[in-house]
Amino acid sequence: MDLYPAIDLRGGKVVQLVQGDFDRESVHADDPVEVAQAFVASGAPWIHMVDLDAARTGEAHNRELIAAVCAAVDVPVQAGGGVRSVDSARELADVGVSRVVMGTAAVEDPSLVERVAATQPVALGLDVRGREVSIKGWTEGSGLDIADALDRLSSSGASAVVVTQIKGEGLLEGPDTDGLAELLRLTDLDVIASGGVGEIAHLVELASIEEAGRRLAGAIVGTAIYEKRVDVHDAVSMLSVIADGRAS
Repeated sequence: MDLYPAIDLRGGKVVQLVQGDFDRESVHADDPVEVAQAFVASGAPWIHMVDLDAARTGEAHNRELIAAVCAAVDVPVQAGGGVRSVDSARELADVGVSRVVMGTAAVEDPSLVERVAATQPVALGLDVRGREVSIKGWTEGSGLDIADALDRLSSSGASAVVVTQIKGEGLLEGPDTDGLAELLRLTDLDVIASGGVGEIAHLVELASIEEAGRRLAGAIVGTAIYEKRVDVHDAVSMLSVIADGRAS
């Protein structure tokens, strides 16, 4: 299981939202490039970025900062937020993003994912409150159950699904292990967990989930890193030890 340190952008700054609420924002840093370089220096195999402004409006407010991060690090960058057209996905790829995350657009138009996935790697971004998928930067409910969403998108060509349990986002109280185990049963896509991790022990829990011989492909961690509850180097080392133990 890979660690994906998160860099969420709003107004050009690195922030985190509590339970997806734009009025409950913590600003963690002014320079996302510096943050990304520190993550990579600590061994992070991926960087996960979200343009929160674009997620709400569909406009690419922080594209230059995402491009700057891609140019400054030598690990793949996964990025999303407001990717609602073939052109916006291609623009992210053009600035160096290795895999785009499509959320609202994927839910509203699965055929769009197919068109994007035909030319570049795509991860589905399914943000849920309980079981209902939320859209437009977590501001609206879609009325769609997570199982139904995955079924609709099963032939989209996406290579992974990022699932954020909004109720636990930013609270550091632990991930939704039961829900994630169900997802491993519901889809053949790589599943990347997001939301709730507050300590190293939570990552151990995630790495231990197994269903039908499958395990999580990754875990996105933001607030716990910025609040120094999870050290990136320690987390990457621990996950490596777990993986090596299974391989031996």
